[in-house]
Amino acid sequence: MSVTYVIGFSVRPEQCRRFLGLLTDVLDAMRHEASFVNATLHADPADPCRFLLHETWADHQEVLDVQLHRPYRTAWHEALPDLLTAPRDISMWTPLRVDAKERHASA
Repeated sequence: MSVTYVIGFSVRPEQCRRFLGLLTDVLDAMRHEASFVNATLHADPADPCRFLLHETWADHQEVLDVQLHRPYRTAWHEALPDLLTAPRDISMWTPLRVDAKERHASA
């Protein structure tokens, strides 16, 4: 069963550019993983230093055992204490329903 992680970040103002650069590298790499489903990064319209990451993976245990240990995550994990004003707020969710707008191919 797939699992979705919702992760909130409060970033130090002087570290926002670095935060986004390191996270972009991780997101660009993880999209090629077989168990990756999707990810969406959100910015708080009221606070340019608050972000919310919504990512879904096929299997929670595989994330724990394999994905969190990928080499492309090393610089990201090591930098987090310098980037953030507080620890990440991480919650885990399992989907009950997925809805999306239908896209029809042109004839």
